[in-house]
Amino acid sequence: MSLYPPPKDIITEVWSKIPKKFHKENVRTPWIAANKFGMEPHSFLEGPSFDRNGNLYVVDIPFGRIFRISPDKEWTLVTEYDGEPNGLKIHKDGRIFIADYKRGILQVDADTGTVTPYCERWRVESFKGVNDLVFDASGNVYFTDQGLTGMHDPTGRVFRLSADGERLDCLVDTVPSPNGLVPNLTEDIIYLAVTRANQVWRVPLLDDGGTAKVGVFLHLSGGGGGPDGMALDEEGGLLVSHAGNGCVWHFDAMGEPKHRIRSCTGLVTTNLAFGGPDNKSLFITESHSGAILKADLPVAGKTMFSHLN
Repeated sequence: MSLYPPPKDIITEVWSKIPKKFHKENVRTPWIAANKFGMEPHSFLEGPSFDRNGNLYVVDIPFGRIFRISPDKEWTLVTEYDGEPNGLKIHKDGRIFIADYKRGILQVDADTGTVTPYCERWRVESFKGVNDLVFDASGNVYFTDQGLTGMHDPTGRVFRLSADGERLDCLVDTVPSPNGLVPNLTEDIIYLAVTRANQVWRVPLLDDGGTAKVGVFLHLSGGGGGPDGMALDEEGGLLVSHAGNGCVWHFDAMGEPKHRIRSCTGLVTTNLAFGGPDNKSLFITESHSGAILKADLPVAGKTMFSHLN
């Protein structure tokens, strides 16, 4: 039962697809064996993020690849390395930061493709498997440590890494599969996708750097997965990729559903980013088909850290 009117449907179009020359055919990797259950995908795209020049960057998790897609839809392989890149965000100085399931937080030089470690461990322990990351306006990095956590093992974590890379704080360590995350407009709350619970949590940030009164903001239902990547619009509304349900949900700042943005291809809508000349176009990774979907929205996205002066 819903307490709200049905949200308006918005239909996507295919903006671009991974070119055939970049398909990895019949290649098994440990990530594929653990996550795709007998399938052999040619790619699994995630982590869309735009740079200041309008290039869209995406990661390919099982094959350790990062691609750059130009505004005229030309695909370039930036790097291919020994890793499992899951999330990608761009610093305002142009550095690319990667949440790598296998190796922690990495940096990538967009010009040379050089990959360097940035944050590999918590104290002296390895991470479970980091999933996604986001910058706040001060350059601090928030990221999720998901691993194979779930309702059976609610020990996933949310970390904050200081802008200088010197301090790492664990904010929450009781999450059943933390995934995408994004700060609200005033940056005193982190919205957190909790995939296995099919929920989005609200994580308040205290003045002393800690958190308290963590609670559920949204309950989703159905689908074969759960909430994945998220983004914020300029009015404080939240957009949630519902992996396994073939859509992105657009909620206003109070959590009322406004739009259901439907995939025109597969059901594995994993992540999203605002772009386009007016920042009102939403670009969505549909990971099963290797497609980038596009939808036009009535509201612009919040300006990302990559585009701040």
